[in-house]
Amino acid sequence: MTEELLFEQVDDIGIITFNRPEARNALTFDMYELLATHCERVLDKSLDIRSLIITGAGDKAFAAGTDISGFRDFRTEEDALGYERTMDRVLGLFESLPIPTVAAIRGACTGGGAAIAACCDLRISTDDIKFGFPIARTLGNCLSVGNLSRLVELLGAPRTREILITSRLIRIDEARTIGLVNETVADPMARALELCEQLRGHAPLTIAATKEGLRRLRQHAANVEGDDLIIECYTSEDFREGMDAFLAKRKPQWTGH
Repeated sequence: MTEELLFEQVDDIGIITFNRPEARNALTFDMYELLATHCERVLDKSLDIRSLIITGAGDKAFAAGTDISGFRDFRTEEDALGYERTMDRVLGLFESLPIPTVAAIRGACTGGGAAIAACCDLRISTDDIKFGFPIARTLGNCLSVGNLSRLVELLGAPRTREILITSRLIRIDEARTIGLVNETVADPMARALELCEQLRGHAPLTIAATKEGLRRLRQHAANVEGDDLIIECYTSEDFREGMDAFLAKRKPQWTGH
């Protein structure tokens, strides 16, 4: 069986690859847990790396969201809250890493993939990037308050509000203009490796303190309750319809229930 999340180390640079190119690297729940495990290894110093690159296999996608099949058995409030709490736990571990993190992006970077890329310190992409959360026209679920705060920090509140309501995807010209991507290159992985080698010469405590200070600021801003919003969306008839329509490749018929 092919490993769906790969880890390799090149000198003191870690590389994580989402390895489901046939599914546009859609993330399974097991892949999220493996990502969390690698983050924990960095935090407890059992993994000795100075920087981390995260990318997707193939040339079509960084990661096109969470694998929809993982939602098929969702029925209860705890299913909904459990998933979003898992996401917040995994992304919280990732953004708490004291080392530089770089996303090397090709193609689609949506849903859970976009959330992971948003947590990275730097994003290097090709010019075919498509970034966003098109859930208002596909699944009918919602983002946690924690993920909303990450997007607001990265994109600003007006643009976050707009892309979530319209479900449009950000393309390269806009991504460059607003600083969503730091650089656009033909080979994001090669540039990410070069950048990590450059960062090797920078003070690790300065980098760690800067990252942690910014994380605390964002976390303080996101210290509000949002469970009721998650429950309302994930336990709705519309969410079931969104999944059925997505898998059937048809347009969903929303009812607002």
